Amino acid sequence: MSLQPFHLAIPVYDVPLARAFYRDVFGLEEGRSADTWVDFNFYGHQLVIHNHPKTPDQEHATTNPVDGHDVPVPHFGIVLEWGQWEALAERLKSFDTKFVIEPYVRFKGQVGEQATMFLLDPCGNALEFKAFKDMSLLFAK
Repeated sequence: MSLQPFHLAIPVYDVPLARAFYRDVFGLEEGRSADTWVDFNFYGHQLVIHNHPKTPDQEHATTNPVDGHDVPVPHFGIVLEWGQWEALAERLKSFDTKFVIEPYVRFKGQVGEQATMFLLDPCGNALEFKAFKDMSLLFAK
């Protein structure tokens, strides 16, 4: 599957703290930057953190129930290959990451079975990382 890279700019109220999180915890490569923003290579996509006052979503996340868990909304993330997802889960655990939803396999034995995990960045932005053993099931009903 060949995809065009997306560009996503998110608000952070502490650029140095968020910069260290995305660079050190995730190991993302930095691109261009200024005092108020930083570009990151987010698995081939462009993620930009921008200085911005704390938003209501960062203060108190809304959730929706999915497979018995409270999924934070809004959230963003990436669909990884299964091995990448497992490696990221281990990396995050090695940094003593506090997960909103611990790494697990949801919809087990159903169409759409997937590995998933949710966490917050230091500024309260919710992230989800998921993987499918069979990527052809990404949009399966």
